[in-house]
Amino acid sequence: MSYRLKTVLLSSIIVFILIQSPLAAGAAEPRYGGTLRVALPTEPPGLDPTTRTAAVIDRVLYNNVFQGLVRINGEGEVVPSLASNWEISGGGSVYTFYLREGVRFHNGEELTAEDVEFTFNRAKSEAITIPHPEYFAPIEKISTPNPTTVRIELSGPNSVFLFNLARGDSVILPKGVENISSHPVGTGPFEFVSWKRGSSLTLTRFEGYYDKKLPYLDKVIFEFIGDVNARITSLKSGSIDAIAYLSSPENAISLKEIPSLKVLQGVTTWEVILAMNNSRKPFTNHLVRKAINYALDREEIIEGATFGFGEPIGSLMSPTNPNYLDLSWLYPHDPVRARKLLEEAGYPDGFKATLTLPASYELSLRSGKIIADQVSKVGIELEIEKISWAQWLQRVFTNAQYDLTIIGHSEAFDISIYANPDYYFKYDNERLRQVLERAERETDEKTRAQLYSTAQWIIGEDVPSAYLFSAPSLPAMRKEVMNWWKDYPIPAVDVTEVWINDQ
Repeated sequence: MSYRLKTVLLSSIIVFILIQSPLAAGAAEPRYGGTLRVALPTEPPGLDPTTRTAAVIDRVLYNNVFQGLVRINGEGEVVPSLASNWEISGGGSVYTFYLREGVRFHNGEELTAEDVEFTFNRAKSEAITIPHPEYFAPIEKISTPNPTTVRIELSGPNSVFLFNLARGDSVILPKGVENISSHPVGTGPFEFVSWKRGSSLTLTRFEGYYDKKLPYLDKVIFEFIGDVNARITSLKSGSIDAIAYLSSPENAISLKEIPSLKVLQGVTTWEVILAMNNSRKPFTNHLVRKAINYALDREEIIEGATFGFGEPIGSLMSPTNPNYLDLSWLYPHDPVRARKLLEEAGYPDGFKATLTLPASYELSLRSGKIIADQVSKVGIELEIEKISWAQWLQRVFTNAQYDLTIIGHSEAFDISIYANPDYYFKYDNERLRQVLERAERETDEKTRAQLYSTAQWIIGEDVPSAYLFSAPSLPAMRKEVMNWWKDYPIPAVDVTEVWINDQ
């Protein structure tokens, strides 16, 4: 049975189960109170999403603790958050935001326009290092006509500026903030209580939240459980209430058979790739990179790593993005062609390299074993090196000390990272940068989509990475856990409106 057919069958089973569930039926009214225990496979390296790039920070804190002027909701839409509304003028280069009144930070201070100005000036300053300065680079001037109005003037029209303000990088901090990485202070419905390193992080209901109807829960505890079997056992035993996402998708099949549990199936922006260090030989040679792509059998990778749940991709653009171009057909499995390209590149006998994998990500480990076997058939010998998540962030992401790695990129517009030659891919393409810059300035939707298509073609042809699959959203939980996001349009475990239907 092919992975596509299996996906359809499994999807039908899970959808049928969901239709029969109280969540889908919407029969019950939300209830207040209770503690929710959520398992995640990795622990945040710090708690400041504005200075660190790890997606797990947003998974824990996005909209729960920290909020921006706008946010991404469960349907992937940019909606009001700390700004109740906004106006765009100046041909798309001037944004005026009107703040909600009565919003307070967890330290008791009232949110004002000065906090917004402080946050964005901090992001643009050289006093701190931020992972994505390009999000704030278009800002030329910020003014605060009154305590609830912020006017932001850009260097020119920017089609992704509002979306970038909805990211975790753009959450609003209290003026003069200190120690945010160890003690976060935001405006969200939950406030930070404690962080037991290596174990858990606890949030409690913020009584001063501006929306008095939310949240429903009294407390949320994120437990960091690296071993997949331990997470599954904890859910079955009831020591946790939910697994934010199943890193071993086949567990969705077994867990749905348990009457006390449920599994949701949706989509994510999590694109799993085989990243190559374009600054290290032999990966400086695009023929070698193409050879690796032809050596891969993506159907086998998807079947073995995701149990058929993954969707093949051909670039780092999420299938959920309206600008997505399907290039998954571009590199069919062709070992003969792979060998010819290696010979043309000067490696007729292949070569040796190290595949460095984060030990806590099951999809990376499974994909790595399959890929190592596949490329060995064209003469490429890979040594698999497993390292901790903290080591991966330091060695691979920060210092680019690696040959190959497998990781999921979770942002909806992650294609823009290929315009940054200092990113851990170390990929430098001036033409791509020009195309992406034009796309971000373009206000016409049709022309913008064409430019993003061109960008996807460029990286599809030059293959700075090998694009594997888009991972599914498969959260599992007790049946009493209600109103959980089915899809993950942003890497966040937003439990603002989650409630527990314990009778």
